[in-house]
Amino acid sequence: MKITFVKPNIGRLEHSLYVDEGRMEPLQLGVLAGLTPPDVECALVDDRIEAIPYDEPTDLVAITVEIYTARRAYEIAAEYRARGVPVILGGFHPTLLPEECLQHADAIFVGDAESLWRQVVEDARGGKLRRRYDAPPGVPQSGGVQPRRDLFEGKGYLPVTLMQFGRGCRFSCDFCAISVFFQRTNFVRPTREILAEIESQNRRFIFFVDDNFLSNHAAAKAFLRELIPMRIRWVSQASIDMTSDLELMSLLAESGCMGNVIGFESLDPRNLQQMKKAPNFLRAGHPKLLRAGWDAYEKPVQILRDHHLQTWAAFTLGHDHDTLESIRETSDFAMRHRFCFAAYNILMPYPGTPLYERLRAEGRLLWDGRWWLHPEYRFNHAAFVPKHMSPDQLTQACWECRRRWNTLGSIFWRIWDFKTHLSSPLRLAAYLQYNPLYARESKRKQGMLLGLFRGKE
Repeated sequence: MKITFVKPNIGRLEHSLYVDEGRMEPLQLGVLAGLTPPDVECALVDDRIEAIPYDEPTDLVAITVEIYTARRAYEIAAEYRARGVPVILGGFHPTLLPEECLQHADAIFVGDAESLWRQVVEDARGGKLRRRYDAPPGVPQSGGVQPRRDLFEGKGYLPVTLMQFGRGCRFSCDFCAISVFFQRTNFVRPTREILAEIESQNRRFIFFVDDNFLSNHAAAKAFLRELIPMRIRWVSQASIDMTSDLELMSLLAESGCMGNVIGFESLDPRNLQQMKKAPNFLRAGHPKLLRAGWDAYEKPVQILRDHHLQTWAAFTLGHDHDTLESIRETSDFAMRHRFCFAAYNILMPYPGTPLYERLRAEGRLLWDGRWWLHPEYRFNHAAFVPKHMSPDQLTQACWECRRRWNTLGSIFWRIWDFKTHLSSPLRLAAYLQYNPLYARESKRKQGMLLGLFRGKE
């Protein structure tokens, strides 16, 4: 038996195909292959860099689907199904929109795959694939399963190893699909299994792909103490409330943390309250005290710098209290603090989230409420009507933030921070390697179409 695992692309550029220069290993497919019985042949096809061999014999195609890749995933599934090959879709999108995905596949997988993937394989082997498999979220790679990293070789991924410390997040931000998928729960792997995985591979630079690496401070501290002797360098995604715990901050630095993606989201406390961004309140005490003591992140950013952490600041723009002026102020804030990277993301209504339901009830959704499938929707464009500007103005304002951030002048200006980017040769090298890369990718992806084809809808 043979299973082909497929990582879909987002879509295409206006006049050419898109090849993702900043692509990382599709860890989720490596884990699935690791869960697959050893007598089953596994193949990985990455649509971001290579043509899909539709006519190559295979017995089952497993496609991981995110909302931005849904349209392309359905195109790929249709090609295989037309050749009589069964297709199963899994990941965030089938979990959030199972009925939609069932229209485009022979089977879907809802939830985390660890507990039921072997059953899927055996059902497919016997020609008895069910229409739907449901599994609860849980601890990643249970039983110490190792990803099939051999499937990544020769595909030109960035030289960083992806791993998991945990999954999910205990917070309930209203725009976040993570809290919906994992039911506001954080699941953490046993430390011994993670350390064994680190020892099993050659790279010493690791990206822990956790949704919030520091969702559980106590568990993170225990892990970091064990991680220190490994002498690795690593990055992850974390919430700003870490700066309220100086012991945790010291452990991050001692364990080799280079920095984290941090969701600042907004500088306006009214937006933070509306989106229920709890970790951004915690350092200020009770939310009712926030307005009196709000320092617009000045103290937390200084604490990050004092520990030499290079921050990837993530902002969502288009909240109900945002204006064109406040978006410019957000850009000024990021420039002033010379962050290593910044992501200026248009607020996106993901299906299944409280934000999506609120905007739908208010009649503010665009693109028929299903922007991820609309043939005219373009990547990084507004998908709803903001309160204080037009959708086109929001799209343009976000693009201007990205354009300004990624100029050579900006990259040169931001490098002059001796507490972060210039604090070590390794940090300087990371800054110089990845800033130009992400600048190019940001420009190329702006306004790209989702999916490859524009046939009859």
